[in-house]
Amino acid sequence: MQVPVRCLSCGKVIGDRYDEFQERTGDGEDAGEVLDDLGLEKYCCRTVFLTHVDNIEEIGEHRIA
Repeated sequence: MQVPVRCLSCGKVIGDRYDEFQERTGDGEDAGEVLDDLGLEKYCCRTVFLTHVDNIEEIGEHRIA
């Protein structure tokens, strides 16, 4: 699943911030602080980032030909 362009609950545009979130949390920064810096303060927007599982490679491998 790809990250949605907009928050599923409130409709705020969030998709453009996911790459920076991944990069910064991968470098060891606290996820909560990164979300605050990115301007994602609502619980609904934060939940999209914190619960996202990137499994597009797995789906592509099991594609029906």
